[in-house]
Amino acid sequence: MEQFTEQAYDWDECLDKIREKYGDNYQILRQKAIRMGGFLGLFTRQGIEVSGYIPSRYGKSGSGPLGYQQSKAGGMVSGGGEGSYSVPRRESGLRGDPGSRNEPLDFEEAKRKVLAAAGKDPAIQQVLSTVREIKEKIEQIDQAAQPAPEEHPNLQRLRELFDINDFLPSYREKVFARIKKECSLETLEDFDALQDAALVMIGEDINIFREKSPLRSPRVMILVGPTGVGKTTTIAKLAAVYGLPNPAKTSLRVRMITIDSLRIGARNQIEAYGEIMGIPVAYVDSQEELRKTMALFSEGVDLILIDTFGKSPRDAVKLGEMKRILDACGSRAELYLTIMASTKTSDLQDILRQFEPFGYQSVIITKVDETMRMGNIISVLAEKGKSVSYITTGQTVPTDIQRADVVRLLCCLEGFKVKWEKMEERFPVNKYDEIQWGR
Repeated sequence: MEQFTEQAYDWDECLDKIREKYGDNYQILRQKAIRMGGFLGLFTRQGIEVSGYIPSRYGKSGSGPLGYQQSKAGGMVSGGGEGSYSVPRRESGLRGDPGSRNEPLDFEEAKRKVLAAAGKDPAIQQVLSTVREIKEKIEQIDQAAQPAPEEHPNLQRLRELFDINDFLPSYREKVFARIKKECSLETLEDFDALQDAALVMIGEDINIFREKSPLRSPRVMILVGPTGVGKTTTIAKLAAVYGLPNPAKTSLRVRMITIDSLRIGARNQIEAYGEIMGIPVAYVDSQEELRKTMALFSEGVDLILIDTFGKSPRDAVKLGEMKRILDACGSRAELYLTIMASTKTSDLQDILRQFEPFGYQSVIITKVDETMRMGNIISVLAEKGKSVSYITTGQTVPTDIQRADVVRLLCCLEGFKVKWEKMEERFPVNKYDEIQWGR
């Protein structure tokens, strides 16, 4: 039995080489894809290698016992000499079939083998990947070129209001999907009714923070957030609201602590507020100092307000340092993230993500009076599942701070006509929505 191995760029060429050398009496054992040609490993081409054997009773085509001649009658061939050998006649068939020549080529099987061979070639895989990317981009362009389905004119007007208020596109489409599913044709025809329905849906997504009760003394409230959002002023407003005498309630015993002692302006500001209100202020710059101060204030104090230094949310080192210091407050401390109402959507998403390790339980929105486009704040907080506790509407201490409620936030949307009484009936303000916490 004689074995052979032949290489060529395709099946036809490889089989021609085998037949030329060994005749038609060959048996294929295995095949594999290879790289051929090229120069110094470059510019190679896909090829094929075929291995097999010649049965011992057959040799190359020719006369004599090891040769054979094809009978014109077809069907059998006879060898020369005294003996004769009957072997199946091999028809020409379709070229490229590595198996029996009297069977038609299975194109699906050939396709499968070619794709399997291509899968082992990184270069071909890269080409296929590029082709797929081009195909996807063409499909996207085709889809974009398709005319948008006709939308009811009132829905178009409502869409403009959502865009004016900078609602996230994903949030806007969620609300519009609800409108199309839940609102009747009569509502669509009446723009005021459609607007009311949209405001109700937005209001249902606004999460108002509810304080746990009963509250234990001393209550610890920590404000964190980027530079310039008004943390120090908000601390002073909270200190005045809870600490100054009020005919409606008994004032609390309040203390203020700041770890923003390196920023002279902030230190002078909170010191001035404390002096005017008669509320003690302490400065700390380490975890150990904060722990000692907290222990000092633990007796005879109802509320401790802690101001922190403002840093860029991208300053991970400083944020980590501040978190380590605040760990001295213990697990009972309430931590609030302070954000400005006019913050851009992308910046707002970064701020929420970067301060996430602090485990803040709610958000305080400041400087609400400086913008009428609160859609980005409402939609981002809704998608993140964050609640709102307080809003501030100016610089005056202590009047320009309120507990957050749904109707107040809906009234901060530009272009919407908020029917106050109707919305208050839908989203009633309860006793926890007013600043009344006292002794």
